[in-house]
Amino acid sequence: MSQDNMIKLECTVCKRVNYNSKKNKKIIKQRLELNKFCRSCKKHTPHKETK
Repeated sequence: MSQDNMIKLECTVCKRVNYNSKKNKKIIKQRLELNKFCRSCKKHTPHKETK
């Protein structure tokens, strides 16, 4: 997998980068937002894609 498709997911509450994921940037143009578990917040929070 190339690095072009890799993205970082940042917690919207505590602003920590917790997850790395991948997406097809040709199909999905807007930034990804997912509900994921944050270890520092200790609950499920929305995670947004960072640069």
